Amino acid sequence: MVEVMLMSDVKKLGKAGAIVKVAPGYARNMLIPQGLAAPVTEAAKRRFAKLEEARAKARAEAKKAAQAIAEKLVGLNVTVNARTVDGKKLYGSVNATDLLAAIESDRGVKLERSQLDLPDQLREVGEYKATLSLGEGVTAPFTVKIVEAEAQA
Repeated sequence: MVEVMLMSDVKKLGKAGAIVKVAPGYARNMLIPQGLAAPVTEAAKRRFAKLEEARAKARAEAKKAAQAIAEKLVGLNVTVNARTVDGKKLYGSVNATDLLAAIESDRGVKLERSQLDLPDQLREVGEYKATLSLGEGVTAPFTVKIVEAEAQA
């Protein structure tokens, strides 16, 4: 067994910075060439410290950007017009694409589909609570109101 220091998180092995024992072939052929680990030396410890410092700086910048977006989304209420069968049940459902388009047109913030956390599929007229996960632990709650679309003549 060989001791290596993990430079980044490795599934089923450990978190970044951990010193683990692995088979020599696994270290030599997989972990070290891909930059996932380094032999345990003072140079590796210094390199890991620099990497961790850079990662912390990047996380801080990402959190600051996420908080700026969250400020723009405070008090967000999205109203979606949808066709209904009987005044309550929708023909289809209101999906993430519809909501993201409504948010972008209302607040001018372009978001990814993966950032949207809906309670369930929205298939009836009513009011729903939803959340946007903006990254680095920053979330923005908002309300979705689905109303019946006016009948077109």
